Amino acid sequence: MRLLLKNGTVVNEGSCLKGSLLIEDEFIQEIIPESSFREFSQDTEVLDITGLYILPGVIDCHVHFRQPGDGKKGTIESESRAVVLGGVTSFMDMPNTTPATTTKELLREKFNIAKDSSYANYSFYLGASKDNIEEIKSLDKRNVCGVKLFMGASTGNMMVEDEKALEDIFKFSPLPVAVHCEDNSIIAKNLQEYKEKYGDDIPSWCHPLIRSREACLNSTKKAVDLAKRFNTQLHILHITTKEEAELFAKNDSPRITGECCANYLWFCSDDYGRLGNLIKANPAIKEREDMNSLREAVKRGVLKTVGSDHAPHLLKDKKLNYLNAPSGIPNGEYTLLMMLTLAKEGLFSLNDVAQRLSHSPADIYKVEKRGYIREGYFADLAIVNIDKPFEGIKNPASKALWSPFSEKGVVLHSDTDKELATFPASVEYTFVNGCMTVKKGELTGERKPLPLTFDR
Repeated sequence: MRLLLKNGTVVNEGSCLKGSLLIEDEFIQEIIPESSFREFSQDTEVLDITGLYILPGVIDCHVHFRQPGDGKKGTIESESRAVVLGGVTSFMDMPNTTPATTTKELLREKFNIAKDSSYANYSFYLGASKDNIEEIKSLDKRNVCGVKLFMGASTGNMMVEDEKALEDIFKFSPLPVAVHCEDNSIIAKNLQEYKEKYGDDIPSWCHPLIRSREACLNSTKKAVDLAKRFNTQLHILHITTKEEAELFAKNDSPRITGECCANYLWFCSDDYGRLGNLIKANPAIKEREDMNSLREAVKRGVLKTVGSDHAPHLLKDKKLNYLNAPSGIPNGEYTLLMMLTLAKEGLFSLNDVAQRLSHSPADIYKVEKRGYIREGYFADLAIVNIDKPFEGIKNPASKALWSPFSEKGVVLHSDTDKELATFPASVEYTFVNGCMTVKKGELTGERKPLPLTFDR
């Protein structure tokens, strides 16, 4: 199949080029500047995308699709279906499932599920535990994205605090180690204080005081120190504080990188009064000053990637009291839209968006032939209209069926306290390996996902 995407603007590698793309089967065959356009034979299908912007498909290296599990919150099929509507063409899924993905056998099971059900390209982290170092040592560097380490609160066997186990993970992992950094001893102490003060009725605004900046910074510093000792490739996930951003501003090691998530660039502690536990996430969304510092760090490339931390929970559970409401926000469908909105407000350029959502994830994880719009690369593309409002704000595609936006039916931007009916931009088309998976904002029913491979 040959398809010509005609008269768009290609946003890629620091430039915006008016022109066309020729796709043949799974790959980008040719990038054609406007000045060099020529007519093609009749066997070439043409899609006129005048006025639209072509971005490399989003590589979301931080999602929680909940499978295996009970399937009520989400599955690989349901959540990948949701995120492709938001321009995501590849995802890397976390191991805190039921059971936790801490063995290669369980890892293979997830790959098999994705092969039969995913809408996007896929890979999966192996979860580090206190006693699975031999599994970690023998991982396939070409086919597994990384090792996920919880240095903060998690479930079951997935929180690693033992010093020897931590050192072994950092010393022997053949893959990037992606770390959730929070100091659980600080969190436990804080939680006890707030229980004594409020009993079972802790207000949601206490969340960033319980899961405090000190808990984040202490753990992040420890992870960085371990990575320097053992020359580990370290990617610290969902950074939330200005102090951590400042720490990364002084970092001179290309093997140590950091991620922010769109939620932390959009919401701040002012929003707990309006949204309560709907924006309860771990680590916690913190102060406005932190939000502004994180925006600057993302803009400057101090923090290299922006992920979604997409975590579907049922709305009835999120509406429980603070102690019982789960942490996590199902926003994978909206990450690109949030970033485009911030770009329209002048906080980022379109090339910043492409860099943080596509180029940098591909570079850090060494994803083969994805993350850029290049001849010979897979045709993974998000084609957006930056002037057409998104129409699906009240009907999220995630199995969770809600988001902090859909619940109120408006987008309330923290920086201006301005209510918007919806996001001011939309994803018109999503191509996964040359397959038009989304057309004019709707699923086509076609899908052609592949497992990600890594050039290591």
